[in-house]
Amino acid sequence: MPATSSKLLRRGIAAFAALPLLALAACGYGSEAKGGNADQKVAAGARKIDGLDSVRIGYFGNLTHATALVGRRQGTFQKELGATKAEYATFNAGPSEIEALNSGSIDIGWIGPSPAINGYTKSGGTDLRIIGGSASGGVKLVVDPKKIKSLKDVKGKKIATPQLGNTQDVAFLNWIAGQGWKVDAQSGKGDVTVVRSDNKVTPDAFKSHSIDGAWVPEPTASKLVAEGGKVLLDESSLWPDKKFVITNIIVSQKFLKAHPAAVEAVLRASVRTNKWIKANPDAAKAAANEQLEADSGKALPAQVLDPAWQSIRTTDDPLAATLHTEADHAVKAGLLDKPDLKGIYDLTILNKVLKAEGAAPVDAAGLGSS
Repeated sequence: MPATSSKLLRRGIAAFAALPLLALAACGYGSEAKGGNADQKVAAGARKIDGLDSVRIGYFGNLTHATALVGRRQGTFQKELGATKAEYATFNAGPSEIEALNSGSIDIGWIGPSPAINGYTKSGGTDLRIIGGSASGGVKLVVDPKKIKSLKDVKGKKIATPQLGNTQDVAFLNWIAGQGWKVDAQSGKGDVTVVRSDNKVTPDAFKSHSIDGAWVPEPTASKLVAEGGKVLLDESSLWPDKKFVITNIIVSQKFLKAHPAAVEAVLRASVRTNKWIKANPDAAKAAANEQLEADSGKALPAQVLDPAWQSIRTTDDPLAATLHTEADHAVKAGLLDKPDLKGIYDLTILNKVLKAEGAAPVDAAGLGSS
């Protein structure tokens, strides 16, 4: 697919993607996550996979990346990689993780659907593949109950989203259009004022009443509730079976071709981690919070952690049909030229792992590479 046929984002989002990357330690793009737990332990007599000294894994310090957090904390990635060291980098924004993947600073990453679509189409379909799912749900519209008592009261109010054109921004713009209201996607002005605000500062903005609510992922949503907010809408209620992709696993196409055994090891660790999370939800919640504290220096308090964890569902299925729908929503909002997503998925190795684990295969919804 030629790159000229798939301009993903118009001027506003392109400008965002061109912002300077986060200032950073590990690989030039992300912060090196602190170790000191099972993720650093290599079993005696273990062998390197594909002759690799290391596999570099990227993820966000969000509960929606629970598989990566728990898999790291429990040492599952390192166990499956044997003597090949699992190295990690954490990110705060999709564009910086995509840039790290494209430059070879990381090999595999956990990331949201919009950055994955962006990275795939901007490269003309040459730089990455989605190779698995990780999480569904965990996105809510939280409002000031003194100002907004019903969904119709959202009209005329200031509602934050994490950034122009990101997954939650697109979802909120699509919801607004469904109400029959008008908003200019680029400026955020209209029947609702859409305020693009980093998740780190949104709770303070809510507390100071400079915004009336926010359409945000966890744990930001639960942080707003802890500040007196009310959940007005859970995005999962808008989707069939209440499932929609919030986090995927992506890999550099170059790395996938050269090191399929290493990719298989990481995917096997992901599948086994998700199975462990479902069987041990409380222990998994604690492990995720421990890793968040190791990465950022601060754990989530129980009043934030508990409701946030309950709204997220880990999954091996990338829920490909919902990614296609999310892309359509961005097109309708005027943020995306209709993309050709054929080939964005390669689920061959994941389905091999699932079969070996006695689980059902997953489907690419017509968007597979073969």
